[in-house]
This record gives sequence, structure tokens and C-alpha cells, in this order.
Amino acid sequence: MEPSVAITAFVTLFVVIDPIGLAPLFVALTSGMDFRNRLRIAIRSCLVAVFLLTLFGLAGEALLDFIGISMAAFRISGGVLLFVTALDMLFERRTQRREDQADGPGDEDPSVFPLATPLIAGPGALATMILLTGTPGADFTYVAAVHGVMLSVLAVVFGMFLMAGLMERVIGDTGIKVITRLMGMLLAALSVQFVLDGLREFGVVAGT
Repeated sequence: MEPSVAITAFVTLFVVIDPIGLAPLFVALTSGMDFRNRLRIAIRSCLVAVFLLTLFGLAGEALLDFIGISMAAFRISGGVLLFVTALDMLFERRTQRREDQADGPGDEDPSVFPLATPLIAGPGALATMILLTGTPGADFTYVAAVHGVMLSVLAVVFGMFLMAGLMERVIGDTGIKVITRLMGMLLAALSVQFVLDGLREFGVVAGT
């Protein structure tokens, strides 16, 4: 892979995954957790994302075709699930559940959902991997290079997650609550965009 192509692939995945934008979401989703639990969630979410992105990079389109699922349907389902999480963040339902479970099992684990998918390995990122690895004339070396680029982007994501504790100390409890609600609003908007993109691919709504 030529350096210019690698840079283009990195920028594309970086913009789609948005590690900087994920950092405050990680803070909001793991509010009140200690560093050990946050580290565990960060590692698990990134590993699951690596697995999903690798799977779709190698056989994503064939896999979806095999089970009869279109990318449009995948976008819509991801948007619906993300909207549910956004409502929890807006109305502090997650906080209430944690208080109710204080004497029971540990906090819920957001590493697989919504962190690994659809936030890190969302429909956009999965589709991007399919497109990058499906370039006409791509050989094994090219495909391997694309996955190397993907790993470098996820390394940035992991680094941003590790800074969550510092961010929380800087902005304080009130700041966390404000960010949680703000991120909830943004997640709600993002979820609606996912659904609209899926409907647009189905031809239900007109393109812009």
C-alpha cells in the first residue's frame, strides 16, 4: 500500500470512528467507575471492535448477504439500539439502575454495547472496512495494510479511553452530568441519522 493510500485510509477510518468524540461518551458511560473497571471495559470494547472490523474487512459483505441482511437494515437496527441508550443517558436511567443494584452484582458493562458496537464498530466503520478492503485489485498485502491502519486508529481510541479518569477529575461531577445529557442528545441525533441513512438506502426517503 502506498503511503498516500494508507494516509487516506487512516483519515477515513479516524473520521468515521471519531476517537476524540468517543472520549466524552466513554466518560459518561463509565461515570463513577474506578480505573481498573474502566481499563477492563476499554480493553474489552476495543478487542470486540477489532474482531468486528476484522470480520467485516475480510468477509463482511459476503456475511451479510449470506444471512440476508443489507447494510441499510444494519444501519437502521444500530440506530434504534443507539436511540435507546441515548434515552437512558438523557433521563439518567443508567444512574438509577446503578443505585438499585448497589447491593447486587456490579455495574452494567457497556463494553460490548454500546461502546464496541455501534459506537466504535458502527455501521459506518463496518461499511468503510468493506469498501477499503474491496478495492479492485486489492491483494493480501493491501488487505493486511488496511487492517493495520484500522488497528492504529483503535489504538488512538484506547488511548483516549485511558484519559477518561483525568477528564472526569477535571470537569467534576456536575460537568459529567452536563456531558452525559449533551452526549445523550448527540447520540439521539446520531441514531436518527443512522435510521435515515438506512431508509435512504432503501429508497423510503429522498436523498439530500
